Amino acid sequence: MNSIEIKNIYKSYKDAKALENISFEVKKGEIFGLIGPDGAGKTTLFRILTTLLLKDSGSASVEGFDVEKDYKAIRNIIGYMPGRFSLYQDLTVEENLKFFATIFDTSIEDNYELIKDIYVQIEPFRKRKAGQLSGGMKQKLALCCALIHQPKVLFLDEPTTGVDPVSRHEFWEMLKKLKDKGITIMVSTPYMDEASLCDRIALIQSGRIMRIDTLDNIVSAFPGNLYAVKSGNMIALNFDLKDFSGISSSYIFGEYIHISLKKDNDENMIMEFLKMKGHSDIEISKLQPGIEDCFMELMNNPENR
Repeated sequence: MNSIEIKNIYKSYKDAKALENISFEVKKGEIFGLIGPDGAGKTTLFRILTTLLLKDSGSASVEGFDVEKDYKAIRNIIGYMPGRFSLYQDLTVEENLKFFATIFDTSIEDNYELIKDIYVQIEPFRKRKAGQLSGGMKQKLALCCALIHQPKVLFLDEPTTGVDPVSRHEFWEMLKKLKDKGITIMVSTPYMDEASLCDRIALIQSGRIMRIDTLDNIVSAFPGNLYAVKSGNMIALNFDLKDFSGISSSYIFGEYIHISLKKDNDENMIMEFLKMKGHSDIEISKLQPGIEDCFMELMNNPENR
């Protein structure tokens, strides 16, 4: 059974298309990741699903409730963490929690079991103002506030952006425990490595969904062969590789350039081409594609979607 259903959602801001014909479902009790760079449309979609923004066309529902007709019902059954820390910075940790509990006519005590694993980490700072907390502690407080009324669905918009690696790991461990409690979680992130922590993912770019599947299925569907290439002149290498007709895609990846070859091409053809272009100290090694490579391939070659 689906917890979230989205059909042909379209949203624009004047002449800029934010979302274009978005459709997918999120199953009950799964962690679903919406993965893409800044400006891809992630926040716009989250605001529509959390009843904060009206769509131009299409339909969407959360737990069977329409996002526009039943917005009041939806607000009572969801928890939402926006991309920016939005709690009251001049209130203490404890005061923020009590405030949000009161809004939903509940209390910290009534729902302590749900937030206990998270709250124990910030409880020593319960008298500290929220604005004085570290990034990781703000994140944990925001999650507690989003959970204080026992929501059925949790929307987390880039919750780990700007947070240190240790806090990121701790946060995802918390999400796994919440999933075990039956809460549906939809999370957006620009970090490709977090894809492996989701049950399924949707890769989004420029307001369009490029692929929806499990991480393993997306990676295994990578077309062609992938290579990492390096030479003594990386600037010239980048330009020259883009001129080689046997390449499907080419992009800088750390100290190397990753290239995807079209069918019937191999590394020997690349080596000959680069030598002809005057390159020296050439390194070419075959790679197993990662989620970043799949994203770039789908972005550069829409016909493979």
